[in-house]
This record gives sequence, structure tokens and C-alpha cells, in this order.
Amino acid sequence: MKGKYYLYTLGCPKNLVDSEAAAMLLERSGYRGVANPKEAEILIVNTCGFLQSAQEEAVEVLNSLASIKKPGQTLIAAGCMVERDPEKVKSRVPAVDVLLGTYRWPQLPEVLYNLRDRRKARYELLGEPDRPWKGPLPRARVVNGTAYLKIGDGCNARCAFCSIPTFKGRLKSRPMTDIVQEAKTLVDLGAKEIVLVAQDTTDYGRDLGMENGLSKLLESIVTAAPNLPWLRVMYAYPSHVTPELIETMAKHEQICNYLDLPLQHGHPEVLKRMRRPNGIEKTLSLIRRLRSAMPDISLRSTFIVGFPGETEKEFQAMLEFLQEIRFDHVGAFEFSPEPGTPAAEMPDQVPEEIKRTRYERLMELQREISAEKNAEQIGRELTVLVEGSDQGESFGRTYRDAPEIDGVVYLDRPTENASMRRAHIVDSSEYDLYGEIVG
Repeated sequence: MKGKYYLYTLGCPKNLVDSEAAAMLLERSGYRGVANPKEAEILIVNTCGFLQSAQEEAVEVLNSLASIKKPGQTLIAAGCMVERDPEKVKSRVPAVDVLLGTYRWPQLPEVLYNLRDRRKARYELLGEPDRPWKGPLPRARVVNGTAYLKIGDGCNARCAFCSIPTFKGRLKSRPMTDIVQEAKTLVDLGAKEIVLVAQDTTDYGRDLGMENGLSKLLESIVTAAPNLPWLRVMYAYPSHVTPELIETMAKHEQICNYLDLPLQHGHPEVLKRMRRPNGIEKTLSLIRRLRSAMPDISLRSTFIVGFPGETEKEFQAMLEFLQEIRFDHVGAFEFSPEPGTPAAEMPDQVPEEIKRTRYERLMELQREISAEKNAEQIGRELTVLVEGSDQGESFGRTYRDAPEIDGVVYLDRPTENASMRRAHIVDSSEYDLYGEIVG
């Protein structure tokens, strides 16, 4: 046994996948994970660099660990913030011993070996190696039945508000054989639901010369893992949702009738300023095609309020857009000017108080829509993936709800964790459902 490590993860599910793979690499190299940082020789923080607020959180966590760091302990700052702004990490947290970039996780055991041998006092590994991960990522046993599967990194889009391409680079799709093998492994490790994630899942395979890459990948996974109950797609770029993808989703029972379409706004002029697809009629046509192919599809989207130059008329158009489409789930964010992005330098920045008011108005409307959409589920019998039990009841999710971001179903009695149970829906609220177990 070489020592103990403590690993803290910030940010999105894609970071969780990296952290899990890194942890398994360390375990295989003879290290053991612990829950208490005071017991560990190695302290690792997988940072998020997407927003300034996320960077501040990362600095806070790193400094918290630095404050308890003892002689002989190694503090490693890793991931997106490190890749985006290593100088900020070094200046704000001088106690950091290692800077490990987004694509450098596979070299973590080598770094620790060299530090242990005192070959280097401090390490900085940034930028992209030729191939970050070789083969399927090492994975741990699946908890609560759900596992995220990262199919690519980076993004070819150049949205005016987004900093991701500045530190993640262009799209880098993982080889399909690696992804399919990893999916099979996850099922063997207990996965009842696999959630595909990337910056843009629907762009999968373009850099590999593939057409309809995501559709082909879905076909390959359901063929290779016929015992997987649920396969879910997140982060779909609207203009990349092809007829072939819709057909593939509709014909396979394993693929959840669920799609996350981060549209960002509902007015064409704002979308143009965002450098996003701005054909509102095309978007409406896409929604109609999805609902025609999958009448019970659950749709999620994300919107930004207060983008530079957003007028009251443009904001009102977004509310009307929401009212027309009636998404099952919506996430909203107040615009945050990220340094280095075109949007941060745009004129006509919207005052904070207006952004806050518009956010509240949008969410008030969506609460009403969500409550009505949930009420439509009363009387249905749905499959629930059970995630836990508490005080005489259990809770979980249906195909309509993605983990961590959507609602849950509260069931009338405790039942086995990570089991899939049929439930009769008897009541609903703005975000959640209530059911009685029937099988």
C-alpha cells in the first residue's frame, strides 16, 4: 500500500467521470481512498472552470485543504480551472504542489511516483497529450444504479458566452469501441441507467469522419448491452438532432424518451448575439418531430436571462416561447460575463436587478408549466429507478427525470435501492411525483 488519497470533485458529471477514472487508476497503483482529508497523504481537487463563481468555489476548497495541510501531504489542483487559468491557482493557493490539466489524469500515478522519489519538487502538467485515455476508462461499482459515460470532450461551437473551448479545445470524440466496452463494464458493475455526456453529445463522431455518429453509437450500445434498462442522452445541440437520431431513439425501448436541448433563448436576435442557432421555426419543427415520434417524450432545456442587449420585448418573446413549447423541465441562469468571451465585452450589459427580476419571472412561469405537466402523469403506471429510502418511504426517478437536475418520485414504502419498480402515480407537485408501488 503506497498511501491514502482524498479526492474532491467540483462541477459537472463529466468531471465526475474523470474523478472516478482517476480514483480507479490510483487504486490499481496501490493507493487507497479515504473520506477524511486529514488521514490522506495526497489531497486532490478536481476543479471546475466554467464560471467565475465556480473558480471561486475551487479556490475556497483548495485553500480549505491548504489550511490543514501537514508536512508530507501533497496538494493537487486538477481539472478545468487549472487548465483555464493556472496562474490564478498558483497565486491564490500557493500551497498547491501539483497542477494537473484537464487531459492529464492518466499521468497521475507517474506524477505521484516522481514526487515520492523526490525527482521533482513541484509538477505542472497542462495541455493535451496525443490521446488522453487509452481504451475504456477504469470504472468503479455503480452506486444507486446510475452511471455517467463520457463520449467526448471539447466543443466545436463558439457560443459568445461560453469559455469551454478556450481550455477544452475542439471536439475530441472517444473511439466507439472504447465507449461500448465501457458501457458493458458499467452494466456488469450494476448500472441500470447509463447517461451519455459530452459538451455536445449530438456532435459525437464528426471529428472521426462519421455521419450520424450519436445514432450509430446508441445502436451499438443497445446491441452490446441488451440488459441495460435505460440509456439517456444529455446536452443535445438543437441543429445536430438529425432524423436518424430521432428514429433511433424512438425504436429502442432501452433509450429513454427524454432529451436535454439547451436552447439558451427564445428570440432570434438574442440567439444571433449568442452565436447560437437562431431559427425559431426550425426549433419548433424539431420539437414537433420529437413529440410525433415519441408522444411521451420528456424535454428539458436551459435558458439565459439578461444576455447583453436583451430588451423587455426580447425577454417577453422568450416567455411566450416557453409557453408555446411547454418543456417538462427548465433550468435558467442569469447571464454571467466570463473573461475572455465575446459576450463579456458586448455593449448594453443588463443591470443585475433586471436580470434577477427576469429570472424570477421565467421560473414562476415554468413552475406553473411543470406543475401542469406533472399533473398529467397522475393515473399512469411508470417504472421508477429507486435511489434511496427514508422514514418509511422510498424515492427514485422515472424516465422523465435525469439524475441530480430533475424531479423525483416519492413512493409509499421502502424498497431495495437501485431496483426498478413499477408505480401507480397518485399525486404530483411542481417538480415531483408521488406513487404507490405495484410491482
